[in-house]
Amino acid sequence: MKKNRTIWSNRLKGNSKNFQRIGSSIHVDKRLYKEDIFASIIHTKMLVKQKIIPKKDGLKIIKGLKKIEKEINKNKFKFKEQFEDIHLNIEKRLFQIIGESAGYLHTARSRNDQVVTDFKIWVKNSTYDIIEILNTLKKFILDKAEKNINTVMPGFTHLKNAQPVSFAHYLLAYVEMFSRDKKRFFNNILLIDECPLGSAALAGTSFKIDRSFTAKKLGFKKPTNNSIDSVSDRDFAIDFLSTAATCAMHLSRLAEDLIIFNSEAFGFVEFKDKVLTGSSIMPQKKNPDPAELIRGRTAINYGNLNSMLTIMKGLPISYYKDLQDDKELVFDSYDTLKDSLMMAIELMQNLNTKKNNMKNMAQKGYTTATDFADFLSIKKKLPFRKGYNISSKLVNYAEKKKIRLDQLSNGEINKFVKEVDVNIPKIFDVVNSMNSKTSYGGTSAKNVKKMIFKYKKEIK
Repeated sequence: MKKNRTIWSNRLKGNSKNFQRIGSSIHVDKRLYKEDIFASIIHTKMLVKQKIIPKKDGLKIIKGLKKIEKEINKNKFKFKEQFEDIHLNIEKRLFQIIGESAGYLHTARSRNDQVVTDFKIWVKNSTYDIIEILNTLKKFILDKAEKNINTVMPGFTHLKNAQPVSFAHYLLAYVEMFSRDKKRFFNNILLIDECPLGSAALAGTSFKIDRSFTAKKLGFKKPTNNSIDSVSDRDFAIDFLSTAATCAMHLSRLAEDLIIFNSEAFGFVEFKDKVLTGSSIMPQKKNPDPAELIRGRTAINYGNLNSMLTIMKGLPISYYKDLQDDKELVFDSYDTLKDSLMMAIELMQNLNTKKNNMKNMAQKGYTTATDFADFLSIKKKLPFRKGYNISSKLVNYAEKKKIRLDQLSNGEINKFVKEVDVNIPKIFDVVNSMNSKTSYGGTSAKNVKKMIFKYKKEIK
């Protein structure tokens, strides 16, 4: 085979330089070189085992592939745009190293099943990487939660003070979100665990291959069932992009909360200088840029998912060149999500709470009004809605007088409900309110301690 000719040069006269540039994917899929070489070695071993190719040629192919991997690792391999993709670049180099024996490598396979196999292996490995980073983030959140079990803050609905909660309980809400993300990523691995290699172009092959051997050696549970679906399936890419987008959304919500909590208006948290930037004109500024980047880059994860769905939505079954762009979208989403997770870890590492500010804010907005309604329902046996109405009137009264509920006297309270001896410091205390929520999943310190222990055990 001539040095600079394409595989199909005997059939086609050549492509325009413009099409060659646009049609080439080597700048993207060279990232798959390890997966491609690994899959090619296993494919070669199967061909030898099945006596489809001579053993001596198979050994030469494997030796040549390992040499190519070393060249790429040492940045001594020259990727060429004219050979389109990682698969043909490696094959051309293999011909240069071992000669005509390289021609046996592509027996009983097509680039169609080759690329989807490489891609699946990469997605599987990258998914495990993301899961590991998610575990690390959860550990740092749990460490921060453990230090803030008794830190009371206002819980919000509609961004209005609602009820007192533990800051640790607030953080554990994100542990729940990231735990669901982890489950989604694991579920994706279960769905992806079928090997497409051996499906060839779309029809399978007449060679007596052993697809179960190949699947097992490549780390898959079993071979795929349908050769046409095998080469056209990109559900696994969509699943990855979808889960990445959902995880990015959770990170964005956390980032948004931290941006708000770090503002002077709230003053709940502060960050060390490691994760802050300044202003080019305002000397006093300390800006939480990493949190803003997390929030902004969520759009990239959303966009890549939408792009992949759009590519697939009108594509006839089997393989088409449209699918060339799938890898860039997934690679980009992986890189973006990984960076966002790493920034989130750094934010948690460098976050300090302003506990007094949190408590002071929790005491505003009559956040213990529900506790008084509950008290009337439990102690006076009133229907909850009646206790709710009494508590509403009490809030109106305190609001008019511009005082907090814990500043009311028993005499004032008795104007709204007769013969009730209220332990005002206890009923209207924000810490007591927080710790009274003992139902499973509630914000009491006792519950939170148990949940932290549970989450830590799960991560291990």
